Amino acid sequence: MKSTVADLHPSLASAGPPLLPGFPVAGEERRLLRLWKALGAEDRQALLRFAEFLAARDRSATPAPLREPNLLPRPAKESVVAAIQRLSAGYPMLERGHLLDETSRLMAAHVLHGRPAREVIDELEQLFARHYHRYRGGPSTETG
Repeated sequence: MKSTVADLHPSLASAGPPLLPGFPVAGEERRLLRLWKALGAEDRQALLRFAEFLAARDRSATPAPLREPNLLPRPAKESVVAAIQRLSAGYPMLERGHLLDETSRLMAAHVLHGRPAREVIDELEQLFARHYHRYRGGPSTETG
C-alpha cells in the first residue's frame, strides 16, 4: 500500500513542503506520522515546537561541505538503464525522489515511444546536471 503524506494525515500536507511530493512515505516517516496521529492537539504542538528547535539547532551547525560529482565517461554504446545507473553513482549527493518523475518520463519515452537512447541519455545528463546545479545553490533554470 503506497501512501503519501497527505493520505496519512491531511493537516501535514499543508504544514510546509511535502517530504517527497507524490512518492510513498518511507519507513521512518510512516512511523512518525503514525505517532503524530496518536497524539492529542497539545502534544502535537509540543512535538512541533521540539522539531522546530531541532531544525534551528541543526541550521546553526556548520553546513556539510558540498560534494562534487564523480562522473564516469559515457561509453560509446550505453543503454538508458546503464546511463541512469552511471549518473546515479556519479551524483550520489542528489535526492533520488526528486529525480524519479523526470527520469521515469524519459525512460517511458524511450521504451514506450521509441525515442532513441542517445537523445534520452543526453537529456538525462542535462537533468542530473540541473539538479546538481540546484544542489549547489544555483537558481532553478528548469523549463517546461
